[in-house]
Amino acid sequence: MPVKKLRYLLMVALLAMALGLVACGSDDSSSDEAPAEPTASGTTIEADPANGDTPTLTIGSKNFTEQIVLGEIYAQALEAAGYNVKTDLNLGSETVALAALKKGEISGYPEYISTALTSFYDTAPEDVPGDVNGAYEMAKQDLAGDGIEALPPTPFASANAVGLLTSKAEELGVTQISDLQGKSQDLSLYGSPECRQRIDCLLGLQENYGLEFESFTPVDIGLRYEVLDKGQADLSIVFTTDAQLGQGDKYTILEDDKGVLPAGNVMFLTKQETIDKAGPDYAATIELVQEGLTEKVMQELDARVDLDKEQPADVARDYLVAGGYIEQ
Repeated sequence: MPVKKLRYLLMVALLAMALGLVACGSDDSSSDEAPAEPTASGTTIEADPANGDTPTLTIGSKNFTEQIVLGEIYAQALEAAGYNVKTDLNLGSETVALAALKKGEISGYPEYISTALTSFYDTAPEDVPGDVNGAYEMAKQDLAGDGIEALPPTPFASANAVGLLTSKAEELGVTQISDLQGKSQDLSLYGSPECRQRIDCLLGLQENYGLEFESFTPVDIGLRYEVLDKGQADLSIVFTTDAQLGQGDKYTILEDDKGVLPAGNVMFLTKQETIDKAGPDYAATIELVQEGLTEKVMQELDARVDLDKEQPADVARDYLVAGGYIEQ
């Protein structure tokens, strides 16, 4: 059942790609050409024995569901291509992950474009290009200065968001973040531990919206909805790709009317020396398996882990099978 549902979502995603509506944004131009048939990826990964003679690849990720699932997708795909692969899928914040990459402790990991720009290079959220290509080129250039290569981004984008129970939003009469002015001082906010220092999190809410909260409590990222459900938090920092947001209208996301919480597609960060040693299948495999990762597909993958309590490795494998990247 989950694989069947995922296959349907992948077909929808791949059809959208054929129509030019995914990855780099929609195109206003029209075409009379018939869209490609929405089948699986059409490219099954084949193992090259030569890849097994290259240095072992260690694929990392930060410490929350979406990142861990992505890490598993990349790792299993590279294994299918014949590489020797290890994983380190609980690295912590982006600063920890980047440090691990720079030190050579990992070969690469997935990072959000907006996070890279705002956290690593102090780019103001409003200065992050809204166009994914422009944002990617900006991040790619900055990262290259630190010796880091950024592979092309995923179709889906994810962003931090201020979430709350819909019943609480109605009680407060709020629909956008600016509506919290004059009310936030009586409200509790929960977020990830690094939220205090991030401009696309608490820091941005304070500096760009002028909000002060009754309290801010660091919380494990896996509990960001539970604290709302239990009444521990009035507000919680969530992600726009969270599975819970597709499960009816229980939760409300406040509009980021000042553009402080920029969206971010994911790019895989690695080093040129790793690319050179691993050979052409390394980057090509990563780019290939990203093709079906639309927002709806990512929400489904996240849901199977967070709501259905499946293992990220199993969910990643089902994605790769459903997309035709690997065989059953």
